[in-house]
Amino acid sequence: MAGNILRFYVGGNTARGFTSLLDSSLQQMERIMVLQGGTGIGKQLNLAELGKRLADEGCDIWFLGCASDANALDGLIIPGLKTGIIDGTTPRTLEATFKGIDVQYLNLGDACDSRQLDARKQEIERLNGGISQAYEQAYAGFAEALRIHDDWEAIFISQMDFKAAEQLTQQYIGSLYGAKRAAKKSRIDDRFLGAATPNGAVDAVPNLTEGLKRYFIKGRPGSGKSTLLKKLAAAAIDRGFDLEVYHCGFDPNSLDMIIVRELGFAIFDSTAPHEYDPERPTDEIVDMYDRCIAPGTDEAYAEPIAKCKSQYATAMKKAIGLLKEARVRLDELELIYLQSADSQQIARIKYELQQELLDRLAASRC
Repeated sequence: MAGNILRFYVGGNTARGFTSLLDSSLQQMERIMVLQGGTGIGKQLNLAELGKRLADEGCDIWFLGCASDANALDGLIIPGLKTGIIDGTTPRTLEATFKGIDVQYLNLGDACDSRQLDARKQEIERLNGGISQAYEQAYAGFAEALRIHDDWEAIFISQMDFKAAEQLTQQYIGSLYGAKRAAKKSRIDDRFLGAATPNGAVDAVPNLTEGLKRYFIKGRPGSGKSTLLKKLAAAAIDRGFDLEVYHCGFDPNSLDMIIVRELGFAIFDSTAPHEYDPERPTDEIVDMYDRCIAPGTDEAYAEPIAKCKSQYATAMKKAIGLLKEARVRLDELELIYLQSADSQQIARIKYELQQELLDRLAASRC
C-alpha cells in the first residue's frame, strides 16, 4: 500500500524576517543529508520525484515546501526511516542544530565548473547583493503590514467579550477532548501551513486536513482565533496527545491551525489568505465574530476598518512584489550555475541519494 504524503513549510518569509522551524521536524531523525553549494542545482535532483517513488514503496513522506519558490521543495523527510534530505542551496537557508543526528553534507558545487563561475564572479556578486536587498526590503514591508494589522486587531479587541471567548474555548476543549487522555508525553511538531511566496500566499490546508474532522474558525483580526488555538493546543499537550502546531506564515508568534491526528481533527483559522468554506458533511464553523464580538462592530467602525484593510493590502502587495524581484534575480543566478553544471555528475548524485534511501528502506524491512 502506498504511503501518505504530507506537504507543509518549515521556513517562512515573515514580518519577523526569515523564520526556520526545521528543528522541530527533525525530532527522532537519525540521518540527514544536506545539499550545499551550487545555487539552484538542488532542484535538478527532483526531491518530489524521489519522494513519490518512496511513497509508492509504502513510506510516509513529508514534503517541505519552499517559500522562495512555490514550485520547489526545501527538503524531504521519511519519518519511518528516520532519514531526510535538506536543500541548503536556497537563498534563505533553513537553520537547524542537527543535535544527535548523523549529518552528511553534499557539495553540489563540485558538479559545477569553477572556471566558468569565476569568469562570472562579478555578475554573481551583483545578483546575490540584489537578492539579499530585495528580501530585506520585503521583510521590512511585512513588518509594516504587521503594524497596520495590529491597529486593525485593536478595533475588534476593544469590542471583545472575553468571558464569551473563554466559554467558547471551554466548550471546544470539552467537545474535542472530553475525558480522553494518552498515557505518554506529547510530541509537538511546529510548522507553517503555508508561506508568503513570490506568487503570493500559498497553503497546504486541503492536503494536511485530508480525512480529518475539520473546524473552520471564522472571525476578524483580533477576534481571538489564535488565542483559541493556543489554548486548545495547551489542552492537547496536557492530555498527552501528539500535536501538529501550524504557525502563521505572516506572524510566527500567532497560530493558524492545530491538528491532533490521534483524535482525527484539525481546527484552523479559515480567513484570508487561507480562507476555506465547509464542503464535507462533517465540516463545522466556529464563528468568533458572532460569539465574541459586540454586535454592530463592523458597522460602527466601518471607516477605520476600511482604512486599515486598504493600508494592509497595499503593504502586503508591495512586500510580495519585492519577493518577486528577488525571484527574478534568483532565476538569473540559478541559470548561471546550471550552465556551469555537469549534468552527468548531477545525475550520479541523484542516483546515489535514491539508492541510499532505497537501501535504508530494504534494511528496515529485514
